[in-house]
Amino acid sequence: MEEFNILVCDDDHSIVDAIEIYLKQDGYRVIKAYNGLEALKALEENEIHLIILDIMMPQLDGLQATVKIREICNIPILMLSAKSEDTDKVLGLNFGADDYITKPFNPLELLARVKSMMRRYTSLGSIAEKNNVIRIGDVELDKDAKEVRVNGKLVKMTATEYGILQLLMENAGKVFSIDEIYERVWNESSFSPENTVSVHIRRIREKIEINPKEPRYLKVVWGIGYKIEKI
Repeated sequence: MEEFNILVCDDDHSIVDAIEIYLKQDGYRVIKAYNGLEALKALEENEIHLIILDIMMPQLDGLQATVKIREICNIPILMLSAKSEDTDKVLGLNFGADDYITKPFNPLELLARVKSMMRRYTSLGSIAEKNNVIRIGDVELDKDAKEVRVNGKLVKMTATEYGILQLLMENAGKVFSIDEIYERVWNESSFSPENTVSVHIRRIREKIEINPKEPRYLKVVWGIGYKIEKI
């Protein structure tokens, strides 16, 4: 099994230690940090494959750290929050996180989220068959290079965003419900996925649409779900 490095950052040392135990039992190597600044430093000094990041931390909180991380890389970020309010979860997704989990969490759920995110991340960097390019209008998805271009210009996407866009472009014209998108991209059963999916959809629109408020490609079918329009 290839060894993956996971950065765990929370100002509560006991939570970091507990997560380290769960992850090590599953074969992951853990790098620990206790605030956003330490997380950024650890990212500079280590090859990191996934980040588990608390929202509320001193010096530099999880949201601010996420913004800085997204300026330099698309490593998957799983946000931890002590609050259950949707606004906190949506904030994390808006700032660039891939998924979230609310404290206190079930260790099995945490490991399931980590495994799902690692699958998406590793498949984003995997080798695909040659000449596997999907073009719809000015949007081009290259499955060999795992890249998206709009009008020939490379667009940076996280593994989750890429996975959603690939699903919809491969099935242009077909409407997928929020549950279907979540289950196909996250590789796990959906449970109240509305905010998670809708925030990622909005971020994709901002990257591929000239006017995200009047999308040409990524359309909502009210009461049903989303689709990529055939053009």
